[in-house]
Amino acid sequence: MKIALLLDPGTRNMVFNEKCLNRLAKSGEVVINEGGTDFDSVASVIKDADAVVTSWGNNPIDAKHLELCPNLKILLHAAGSVKPVVSDELWEKGVRVTASANVLSMGVSETALGFTIAASKNFFAHNENIHNGGWAEGKENIRELYDLTIGVVGGGWAGRHYIELMQAFDVDILLYDPFLTEERAKEMGVRKASFEEVLKESDIISIHAPQIPETYHMFNADTLKLMKKDAVLINTARGTIIDEKALYEHMLAGNLKYACLDVTDPEPPAVDNPLRTLKNCIMTPHLAGLANNGLKKIGQHVCEELESFLADGTLSTEVTKEMLARMA
Repeated sequence: MKIALLLDPGTRNMVFNEKCLNRLAKSGEVVINEGGTDFDSVASVIKDADAVVTSWGNNPIDAKHLELCPNLKILLHAAGSVKPVVSDELWEKGVRVTASANVLSMGVSETALGFTIAASKNFFAHNENIHNGGWAEGKENIRELYDLTIGVVGGGWAGRHYIELMQAFDVDILLYDPFLTEERAKEMGVRKASFEEVLKESDIISIHAPQIPETYHMFNADTLKLMKKDAVLINTARGTIIDEKALYEHMLAGNLKYACLDVTDPEPPAVDNPLRTLKNCIMTPHLAGLANNGLKKIGQHVCEELESFLADGTLSTEVTKEMLARMA
């Protein structure tokens, strides 16, 4: 088997360490791209490939590429969304596609858990108070993750992992995801609920929905009003899901204990974005996904998926054309 790594050198070094490259070589002949990601740069690499590995920065594998590798069987995307690298011609040829969104989502959901604990314990306000010379003022605002209702918006990879993490605590979990059945929700140990129910009943809401037309400004002036005044809103998904002007006005009026935003619209937020002025709006620079050393988990996942495919044809994170409409 010929395995073509189409990633540019910088991206390749970001997601693959030497150990993973050696492991990949046990599955076949590995051909490495030492140039850019334009067609001319990858043409010689992809020629006669049985498997291709793509990542951030790669272009769609289209008819021109497929002419060079008529026996291509699998595309392994060493990143999240496959939308930038798939094409109609790829689907028509029957090439199997897998991605590393589940690996990236672990960092996202673990960051959401960090926000959940920190906001419940009121870390942010107490840190500022102590730096300003105080000590234990405001301890009455601390809440344990016990007997609370946690709302999860989106039951994809990140949402599911966040749910698994939250099940370590004695809390009730509501899930809003129109694509999930009630039976599947029960299997996950949560109660499927409407968006309105999640807004009204949750003490903490964590957003894990994809960026699709249906989720644009889901959280707006009307829907934010349904939330508890002392609720916590966490967004580690996409900035477009929240109407930031409405969020600012809602919080300025004294609503919400915290909004914890790892994503904004646009990114970075404008210097004069009024959310920057709110002390209880906690903002981080889109760091929730895997970072630095954690990105090497992606290379490991690519190796695992290729080995499984070669062993018995199974893929744990396969993506089909039909799935794209509800994926980020």
